[in-house]
Amino acid sequence: MFPEHIRQLAASLIAEYEQTGYMVASAESCTGGLIAGALTDIAGSSTVVERGFVTYSNVAKSEMLGVPPSLIHAHGAVSAEVAVAMAVGALAKSKADVTVAVTGVAGPGGGSPEKPVGRVYIATAVRRGAAKHKEYTFPGDREAVRLATVQAALERLIAARPDGSMR
Repeated sequence: MFPEHIRQLAASLIAEYEQTGYMVASAESCTGGLIAGALTDIAGSSTVVERGFVTYSNVAKSEMLGVPPSLIHAHGAVSAEVAVAMAVGALAKSKADVTVAVTGVAGPGGGSPEKPVGRVYIATAVRRGAAKHKEYTFPGDREAVRLATVQAALERLIAARPDGSMR
């Protein structure tokens, strides 16, 4: 279902988190559940994947993750601020040790000069430590942007440590 490089990343994350006992949750907008899908595509993932939130609409971001509507209004749904709030909200609403959140413009429409198609914000949050975020601009069509987002999110999860440090 997923390209082999994404399956390998997901398998690596599952194996590492299994050894440490860490649990993960995802909060997804532009990927619509693909991160959770990539993780749960790996046998044995139930020991690592705590839950996933698909929060495609702004209302869902607020209702499910506690993202303040005023934050969305001030910065836009596609912003570092909202990605961080999504990751922190997923941590608060789950039993996960590490969360990842993604929000972006997958295309083909919806882009602007400030936030072009392919612009994605990925944030991670951990129980102890500050949430971290990164901005990306991925090339390609909708499928390419979404798959690149899944790959980058898995890489960020592999780099995240529940003690707040990053590898």
